[in-house]
Amino acid sequence: MPTYTAKNYSHLLGTEGLSDTLLTNHFTLYEGYVTNTNKLIELLETKEIGTPEYSELQRRFGWEWNGIRLHEYYFGNMKKGGSVLSDGPLKEQIEKSFGSFENWQKRFFGIGAMRGIGWVLLVQDEESGELFNLWINEHDAGHLAGARILLVMDVFEHAFVLDYGVKKADYIAAFSKAIDWETVSARFQK
Repeated sequence: MPTYTAKNYSHLLGTEGLSDTLLTNHFTLYEGYVTNTNKLIELLETKEIGTPEYSELQRRFGWEWNGIRLHEYYFGNMKKGGSVLSDGPLKEQIEKSFGSFENWQKRFFGIGAMRGIGWVLLVQDEESGELFNLWINEHDAGHLAGARILLVMDVFEHAFVLDYGVKKADYIAAFSKAIDWETVSARFQK
C-alpha cells in the first residue's frame, strides 16, 4: 500500500500578508490530512468490504484525501511576492470565459467573500475547455467531474482568522498578491 508524505512549503514563510505563525499552523493542519490518509489506507485493508466500519472509513477517505490535494494545490499556487498573469493561452481563455480578466477577478474573489467556509477554485472542463469558478463547501463535495483544477484559494477559517479575524476580505486581498500565475498557467497547459 502507498504511503504519502507531506510536502514542504516552508518557502512560503515570509509571504506578505500571511504571518509565519498562520502559515506554520496551516502546514500542520495539512500534515494531519496526510497522516489521516495513511491511517485510513491501512485501516481499510483490515476491514471487510460491506461492513458498516468499512463503509464509514471509505466515505471518510475522500475527505482526508482531498484535504491533502486541495492544500497542495493551494500552497503550490502561491509564492512570496506573487506574479502577474502574462498574455498567453490562460489569459485568453479567462477573457473568453469571463469577458475580461477583471471580471474573472471580481467573480472569483467575490465567491471567496461569500458567507461560509470552504474553497474557491478556478477549474477547466477538460472536454469543452471552458473555465468555471467553483465554491466547494467541504473537501469531498462540490467538485465538477472531469474538471482540471487550475487555482485554489482556501477560505476555511484556519486560512485567515489568526491574522485577520473575521475580515476575510483582507485575507483575500493578501492571497491575491501571492498567486503564482506561472504555476497556474502550467496547470492550464497540461
